[in-house]
Parts: sequence; C-alpha cells; structure tokens
Amino acid sequence: MSADGVPTLGVEEEFLLVDPGTRAPSPRGDAVVARAVAAVGPLVSGEFDRCQIEVRTPPLADAAALDGELRRVRAVADAAARQEGIRLCASGTAPVAGAPADGAGSVGDHPRYRAGVAQYRAMLDDFAISALHVHTHCPDREAAVLAANHLRPWLPLLVATAANSPYHDGTSTGYASWRAVVRGRFPCLGPPPYAESARAYDELAEAMARSEAVLEAGLPFWDVRPNPHHPTVEVRCMDVLPDVADTVALAALVRALVVDALERVRAGDPGPRVGAELLRAAYWRAARDGWEGAGVDALDGRVRSSAAQGARLLDRVGPVLGRYGDLERVRALFRRLDARGSGAERQRAAAARHGGVAGAVDDLVARTADGAREAR
Repeated sequence: MSADGVPTLGVEEEFLLVDPGTRAPSPRGDAVVARAVAAVGPLVSGEFDRCQIEVRTPPLADAAALDGELRRVRAVADAAARQEGIRLCASGTAPVAGAPADGAGSVGDHPRYRAGVAQYRAMLDDFAISALHVHTHCPDREAAVLAANHLRPWLPLLVATAANSPYHDGTSTGYASWRAVVRGRFPCLGPPPYAESARAYDELAEAMARSEAVLEAGLPFWDVRPNPHHPTVEVRCMDVLPDVADTVALAALVRALVVDALERVRAGDPGPRVGAELLRAAYWRAARDGWEGAGVDALDGRVRSSAAQGARLLDRVGPVLGRYGDLERVRALFRRLDARGSGAERQRAAAARHGGVAGAVDDLVARTADGAREAR
C-alpha cells in the first residue's frame, strides 16, 4: 500500500527467447539472466523452460510509473538477449517449433521444475508458455481468498482480452489463446475453486497435493491466489503481451477488479457461486474466440460479445478506475482492441502480410523491443 492509501500493483512478464534467423526458441535463458542481473538484480530471472525468462517490477502505486518501470526492465532484458544473439518475443506460446532438446533437456535448473516433470511427465513436454501476472496489494489472506469468489466470473474476459497465442510449433491452432488450452489440461491450473474461507481453500489444496494433482499445498497455481511469498492477490490467467501500453492498462483493470472484490468482501458479500462447469466452458470459449468473438458471461450463462462484457465490467469497476486515474487508460485499451484486434488477431495479420508464421514472430519481436524503449 502506498503512503496515500493506493493499493500498489506489480507485474510479471514471461518472454520467449528466439533465434532471429530460424525464429525458433533458443535455450539461452541462463546466459541472458546472467547478463541482466548485473543491471537490475532479481527483476530478471529464469523460467520453467530455458528458452524463457521472466521480468518483474517492484510494487508501484501509479500506472504511469508502472509503464516506465516495465520499459526500463524490458530494455535491460532486451539488451542482454541481443548480446547473446537472440531476441525477446512476447507470445503466449512458441509460434515456431524449436530444435530437439540437448542431453540436459530444456527444463530450467530449479527443483520445483524438475519435480513437476517427474509428476506430470509428458504433459510438460510443450509447457514453454508465457504469461502476464498481476499482483495487487492485500495484506489480509482471508480477504484475498474470498476476493477470488468475486473475480472468478470475470477471468474468461481477461483471457479473451489478453489472447496472444494463435500459433504453436508452426501450426495455426484456430484458437486465440492456445496457452489457455495447454494450461487447461492440468488439474491444478485454471480458475480457482469457490471458497467459503481461507481454511476451506487450504483444505482443498492439501487434498489435491495428496492426490499429486498439485506439487505443494502451499503453492497452488490457480488463476487467482493469495501469493505465498508477498501480501498480494495474484491474477495469472493472461497471455504475455508485446505492447507495454496494453499490459499497463490490463494491470490497472485487474487492480480495479481486486479492489472492487475486496470492498464487496468487507461489506459481507460472499460472491456469486458460479459453477465450475460453466466457468470452464467460458474459459474454453474465450480461449477459442478471443476478443473478436462472443463469449460466455459466467454470471448468467448468456453469450455476449467481448465488447459488451467489457462494457459491463467498466460499469462495475469504473468508479475504482476513476479513483486511481485509470479509467481512460482502460477505455483506450478496449478501443484499441475494437480497432486493431487482439494480440492473436495481430499475429494472424502479420503472418498473412509476410507469408507465414515467421512473419508473425518478426512482428512480435519488433513490438516487444519497441516496448523496451523509454516512455515518451
């Protein structure tokens, strides 16, 4: 929380590392991180796959400050990648297939990653997927768990808004967010359960850990969770985006959703009991059709355009966005989506202009690098 009472927010972005000649993923994450940490320390780190890195921001109260910090850290990561002869690529999945892994495999050198491979086996063979995570300050863990009940119905719209992974290993999947489909196969990923209390949440996580569906009871990977290491509500359902302005607007929108949810919790509202089956159907439809299509409104089961759902969401959280000076920023995001399409649509357009998926990668690399420039 800032000194003037504004809840801080922070962002994590996961990027693919690609070879500029082949456009395929390059497993040089360790080398890129080693170069970047000299300038920004732990704000750049490795990820599950060695062809990925993660950048993060410190907690910030102001969206404009978040924009500047994202550009600063991206610039360091971009320069480190270029020094290794590779490029950052903001796509939820790898558009071009990589070369076979070397003898050590492509999984990053972390005990949790190795444990995941042992537990989930071939399900992790194509798990080089890249997300945008947003953290909003919340020191009360009980309230953080209950806030997720209010956030659950809006998660499919966030999936559609951030959809940026139509290609996978050289194939057009027909989906706007193939990353969401990859994640959907796991019993421990996706929308969080409706929880009556933090105790009920913990008991379910412990039961899932005993079943081996979750690696650790204290570290569930649901799309909304109280972060286990920081006093935040963490939202994890979105694809990484190349354009910093879009990322910052989404982060501001997520913060407004969380603040609205926390206010409802404190007023005694337990949140809507949206069924898991309907919510999974809404996720699937959002992943398939993205912003350009219609999606399932999980609050009433009706099918509405993403634009109509976005308008309903602004009616709900507009006062919070206005309180923090973010309302026009989010409205501008929705106007951009209506005018030039989602990340998935822009990838498809680039591929059509340049004769294939390689052109989509080149466009992503250029726009990711543009996001590494200082705010103007």
